[in-house]
Amino acid sequence: SEKQAEKAVHQKKEQSKTKCRKARRRHINLVAEFNHRQRKNIWLETHIWHAKRFHMIKKWGYCLGNSPTEKSYRACYRAMTKHCLLQDLSYYCCLELKGKENELLKQLARICSIDTGLTFQEASCLSGRFEGCLNLYRADRYPEDMLGPVTFIWKPRDGSENRQLWIWVHPALKQDILRELKAIFQCSEPEEVCITEPVTTPIQEEKQVEVVMRFGNKRKKEDKEGEKAVPVKKIIGDGTRDPFQSYSWIARTTGIAISDRSMEILRYRLIGPLSNSVLTETLKAASVQTV
Repeated sequence: SEKQAEKAVHQKKEQSKTKCRKARRRHINLVAEFNHRQRKNIWLETHIWHAKRFHMIKKWGYCLGNSPTEKSYRACYRAMTKHCLLQDLSYYCCLELKGKENELLKQLARICSIDTGLTFQEASCLSGRFEGCLNLYRADRYPEDMLGPVTFIWKPRDGSENRQLWIWVHPALKQDILRELKAIFQCSEPEEVCITEPVTTPIQEEKQVEVVMRFGNKRKKEDKEGEKAVPVKKIIGDGTRDPFQSYSWIARTTGIAISDRSMEILRYRLIGPLSNSVLTETLKAASVQTV
């Protein structure tokens, strides 16, 4: 048994030496590995950058950077006070509500209170100019049964009575708040939606890796079968929702629709005096096209 183990190790070393570094790091190989390693805990799009510089922890279904590996506290403080510091908050969950403004405000008033500050009906927030922050409670239960804090953004008015609202919640609170929203709007029926991200089982992942390894030995020009092979798609999912369940629900009586947009809309936080300058240089205004 020891000889067999030594032989297997020796063969593995020989096999790894036959491939050059470029072949070992082909894009399709990296994608297959990316998918395989985040089956249980989902990675953010900035995961690899953080994994090289932070101690990673597994929390709320995600793999997140917890503390830096180097003493970079002074650099972060300097960036916050003099330059710009960026944080990836994409693990926060986004719940989208669509429907008539009056219907939305009528039911949303049941899960918040004006006694705690602003509500979803605050004029500056309702216009879409500012983001709001408030505490949610179970329907008609204030001041008891608090669900937790959320932030929200209304899409600016376009002249129609139909509005769009994004509610951002912490992943630990997502299921409870989503359940309460579905209850007050009576959104029980799944809406017909197209799942954009592929759902793969461990067996399918193994087959994908086998295909990658089989075609990874030859160059692309010489590999006729490899050209026909479908490249493995990078899976960027959400640790708080079941990929086999619906992501959107609708109320047939009012037409209100609730969608789980977690990990579909990324969120970054910029801190520091140069934040506006960075955004101005990075983002370019799109030309408005009317159909």
